[in-house]
Amino acid sequence: MKTTDKPAAADQKLSDFLCFAVYSTNLAFGKAYKPILEQLGLTYTQYITIVALWEQDDQTVGSLGEKLFLESNTLTPILKKLEAMGYVQRQRDPEDERQVRISLTKEGRQLRDGRPESGLADATGLTPDEFIDMQKAIVTLRNNLIKWTKAG
Repeated sequence: MKTTDKPAAADQKLSDFLCFAVYSTNLAFGKAYKPILEQLGLTYTQYITIVALWEQDDQTVGSLGEKLFLESNTLTPILKKLEAMGYVQRQRDPEDERQVRISLTKEGRQLRDGRPESGLADATGLTPDEFIDMQKAIVTLRNNLIKWTKAG
């Protein structure tokens, strides 16, 4: 069968599903990151939370949750754990007491110095251009799915 031929629905295998390819790739990324993050005592979700704060420190829980695609009831326990570990600080916004602001501590900022993710780009086996193209394609896929679910 040519790669452009579509298998009949009854003949479709799990490996033919794009959703499974994305899901299993996510699991593979988790395995690749695991030894690196275990050294830091972080989970992947804790790590990407810190990365989002490296990008923009001093955010509200709501804005951070939007970036990470996490609801506040999922994000709050992650932030409490990161605070207990000494990586972030949570405090009420003095201008709006309803908002909780999250900022990195000195220790949280220092995690960036080790660049835990360095080397994982090589692990993908992609050239730098392929890496960029893949990331853009996946972001487009995600955004299209989000748009479709909001329209439906």
